[in-house]
Amino acid sequence: MTQWLRNSILLASMVAASGLALALKPSEKVADSGPKVNLETMIPRQIGEWREAQFGSSQIVDPQQKAAIDKIYNQTLARTYVNSRGYAIMLSLAYGSDQSDSLQLHKPEVCYPAQGFQVESRQVGTLVLPIGAIPATRLMTTFGARREPVTYWTTVGDEVIVGGLQKKLVEMRFGFGGRIPDGMLVRISSIDGDKERAYDLHRQFAQDMVGAVAADQRRRLVGTLAFGN
Repeated sequence: MTQWLRNSILLASMVAASGLALALKPSEKVADSGPKVNLETMIPRQIGEWREAQFGSSQIVDPQQKAAIDKIYNQTLARTYVNSRGYAIMLSLAYGSDQSDSLQLHKPEVCYPAQGFQVESRQVGTLVLPIGAIPATRLMTTFGARREPVTYWTTVGDEVIVGGLQKKLVEMRFGFGGRIPDGMLVRISSIDGDKERAYDLHRQFAQDMVGAVAADQRRRLVGTLAFGN
């Protein structure tokens, strides 16, 4: 085989690979089909026994992180809810219409230390709700004397994901269909030195919240594949 022929075959292969990559590049956003997301109206201001408090709020990141978050997410929501016993739950949600490979979910393991917190422990498990069990991560964070247990989960497309590999597999599944998945991070936390009590109240709050969200918006919050709906 001559050098010219070898180079011609190599060039043809590169052109074909480029054309295939272009053809397979997803272009349709899942967010553009189905009900539009509006976090302010999606999450009720009263959730079961929990009412929105008019004092304070939780923040997803500090101002230095804001530019990065604005690039990843289209909408964020931060509220504090209190029950009849005065226990306060801080809820933070962040929604992004494009969770392609170039954009990564901004996890609390990253944003909490960026604000000066220490992450004492991290545990991946399941959050058992009446509609099913979803993968969730629990953190124990501290800032001086402040102890803040955190429960969070992330969705990409129609799945609750754990880890980068699962995220990549979901992206590929959507990509083969020419679609770009959306994504959401749901974070529940409270200031509580008793982390087991806090995690149980986080579960109760999550249960009430999922039940309070309209059925056609629930996929955005907890996915669908785990529940078959």
